[in-house]
Amino acid sequence: MDADMVKEIVKESRKYFDSCATLPVEFRINALKKLRTSIIIHESEINEALRKDLGKGAAESYMCETGMTLAEISYMIKNIRKLASDKKVKTPLAQFHSVSYSKPSPRGSVLIISPWNYPFMLTMEPLVDAIAAGNTVVIKPSEFSPNTTAIMQTIISECFDHEHVSVVTGGVKESQLLLKEKWGKIFFTGNKSVGKEVLRKAAENLTSVTLELGGKSPCIVDSSANIKLAARRIVFGKYLNCGQTCVAPDYVLCHSSVKDKFIKAVKMEIVRQFGENPLENTEYGKIISKRHFDRIVPLINQSKVIHGGSIDEDRLKIEPTVLDNVSLDDAVMKEEIFGPILPVLTFDKLGTVVDFINSGDSPLALYIFSSNKRNIKMITDCCRFGGGCVNDTIIHLATSEMGFGGFGESGMGSYHGKEGFECFSHRKSIVNKKTWIDLPMRYQPYSDIKNKLVRMFLK
Repeated sequence: MDADMVKEIVKESRKYFDSCATLPVEFRINALKKLRTSIIIHESEINEALRKDLGKGAAESYMCETGMTLAEISYMIKNIRKLASDKKVKTPLAQFHSVSYSKPSPRGSVLIISPWNYPFMLTMEPLVDAIAAGNTVVIKPSEFSPNTTAIMQTIISECFDHEHVSVVTGGVKESQLLLKEKWGKIFFTGNKSVGKEVLRKAAENLTSVTLELGGKSPCIVDSSANIKLAARRIVFGKYLNCGQTCVAPDYVLCHSSVKDKFIKAVKMEIVRQFGENPLENTEYGKIISKRHFDRIVPLINQSKVIHGGSIDEDRLKIEPTVLDNVSLDDAVMKEEIFGPILPVLTFDKLGTVVDFINSGDSPLALYIFSSNKRNIKMITDCCRFGGGCVNDTIIHLATSEMGFGGFGESGMGSYHGKEGFECFSHRKSIVNKKTWIDLPMRYQPYSDIKNKLVRMFLK
């Protein structure tokens, strides 16, 4: 796609927004209902596309992609009237007689750039929020998940006029062309290096940006943890989508007194959840591309593998792998893994864990497994991170009742539910002043009496 084609798409998107067609709440609700119906009709095709792109089984596809999108649509349909309504606020006495309120307004034509690891959900959820807020939308999905992009294009063409929601396919060239345009909002999900480029481009037009990035999300297991349950939930969170999850536990910090017990439980859980030969498990996914496969494999130090470690280059599969005796000098600790490798490190004092986590980039997620309330409070109070769980992994992002987003190097801004609506809205602060009275004290010429009145009202 060339620059002229991109400019025409953006022009039509802006023109449609300027027509005010997207402003009525009923219009937004009807659009979301159409989207929900179309997703349900095409569920099997979505599953097949995700299987081709990432090797996902139908159950995982619904749980982590389609079902979460449908839940977000349901939330918005139920709550949109309240979210879109004006909110009255108290008016100071100095503004007598007035009514003050904030008015949520759409940002305009917005750009959503989505990733390949959850290509359906991480495109459709922000789309749902943007539509609910009354915007027009241009989507740029990842070129690495072409099958999912194709079914999304089918769904979007069934539900929306192309001026309302359009899809731009392609790679880096198309993304760069889109980022040159002026948007009401840019919403980006992806890695940190690309996120910095998005922010640089947005700054040229002073465009509001939400960045959902990533990082090395720690998982802490202290001496009071329920080890069996911790192992089960960590294995689920780590190896879901073959480890290609931005909030997956990147590594485990395990108290030295329970490390051996924990590792034994993790090994048992891997076999229980994925079988004796995970590479032959049809429900276990694959790495998205050869490039990413070739990046992940060298992170497996075979001398430190205590479970797994096998690969299938032809099918881009890597066995759920656990590494022990890992140090901070190992390659696997130098970057976000984004693959099915679990390094296990140990600690003796929780204070050193806090210092270690806060000494690096702020992670997108943090998890602690503990029965000690003081330890839980210490970690959740003192560590800097986007969000997380106590005694579980992943599930904090699976609700429309809480915002999801990063902190510091792991991103800025949040979405989901009310936070998602606000993400794609601007609140106009408005004072409606009545005309039947006009207090003279603010007008020149000023006098001692006027000054006294001003001081009285503004105390």
